[in-house]
Amino acid sequence: MRTSVSDNAAPVKKRFVGLDALRGFAILGIILANYPEFSLWTFRSAEEVAAMPGAGLDRMIRWLQYIFIDGKFYTLFSLLFGVGFSIILSNLREKGVDGNRIFLRRMFILSIIGFMHLMILWSGDILMLYALMGMLLPLFTPLPDKKILSFAGFFLALPVISDSICSLAGISLSEPLYNAWLRKAADFGITENNMAQYLTDSKSYSDVQNFLIQGSIERMYEFVDSHRYFKVLGLFLIGYVIGRRKIYADLEGNKGLLRKISIIGLGAGLPLSLIYAAHAMNGYPAGRVFHSFLYLVSVYPTGFGYVAFFCLLFLRHKDFFLWKFLAKPGRMACTNYLGQSLIGIILFYGAWMGLGRNASLAMTELIALAVYALQAGFSAIWLEFFRYGPVEWIWRMLTYKKLIPMKKWQG
Repeated sequence: MRTSVSDNAAPVKKRFVGLDALRGFAILGIILANYPEFSLWTFRSAEEVAAMPGAGLDRMIRWLQYIFIDGKFYTLFSLLFGVGFSIILSNLREKGVDGNRIFLRRMFILSIIGFMHLMILWSGDILMLYALMGMLLPLFTPLPDKKILSFAGFFLALPVISDSICSLAGISLSEPLYNAWLRKAADFGITENNMAQYLTDSKSYSDVQNFLIQGSIERMYEFVDSHRYFKVLGLFLIGYVIGRRKIYADLEGNKGLLRKISIIGLGAGLPLSLIYAAHAMNGYPAGRVFHSFLYLVSVYPTGFGYVAFFCLLFLRHKDFFLWKFLAKPGRMACTNYLGQSLIGIILFYGAWMGLGRNASLAMTELIALAVYALQAGFSAIWLEFFRYGPVEWIWRMLTYKKLIPMKKWQG
């Protein structure tokens, strides 16, 4: 006979289907954004891409990526992490425990998960940066919402300011890391021109490991070059305020705000995203500072608009089957994010299935959709029997330093 888990088990907090579905939507966007790198399509030269079958279709898809995907779902994912941080801190404070201490431990564990992801699976990891920036959040929590939002706006605009100053001064903050990356890559015979070939020709995991070692330095260079740490912290702070105000728990009461954000965000962000896409597709003719400005005025408004429009749709059609479909992988967001990396390297790298040898961008995105559908199905089955995703379960136990029941039913 099956009985419910014992009363002394950690209680399951109320789930907000809309919030879980939004996480699932973010994970869908993340795989569509990341798989062109896993398939090695983005590593190919312009000449190689132009010579591939279906090059015209791929170019159209690339345009659509820049307009609708590039940066937008990373914005959404970062906002949701900030919301999640606020929920965690709120729950801890309700229990009367040292919320900051436990929260920092949770971030430290996430940094280890991110580091392992970076060095074992994929050098495009974002979790380690999330953990490090998350550790700064307790510094802002005593502040009122308006001041936090002011800091958030400052951090989001800071890349434009920094790029402008560096351009005028003729300096590069990321150049030392860029040179360190090239030196380490050269140790393995990797150059900027043969990255795709190196991975398609890989014969074993040791070849992939070599790539990941140099790729970890490249990732640090990318973070500094794009000022990603400022962007992440700014988005975390906005997400934190959203969570602290519990907007996700009262969408109906915030319908006016959501409608305003949707209209302004999408109305301004999408047209500017066309300019952003044209600038990127044509090799940044107006320079780095202008592109950084375009990112600020197009990517963030569109990302915020996505969130608001999604919430309005959820309010209008609460019984629509899509929400539950998205909510399942959303409840296992970390597990699915890491799973996308594992599946990606198996599918595309030469050490395994080697689909990256001939994968077009169109084929890559179809594979990404198929992988996401499989993850959604797996998540639905898993959550019928278990309370958390496997990574979420381990993360939670290490955070609270106790054994937490995994099964929904015991007996």
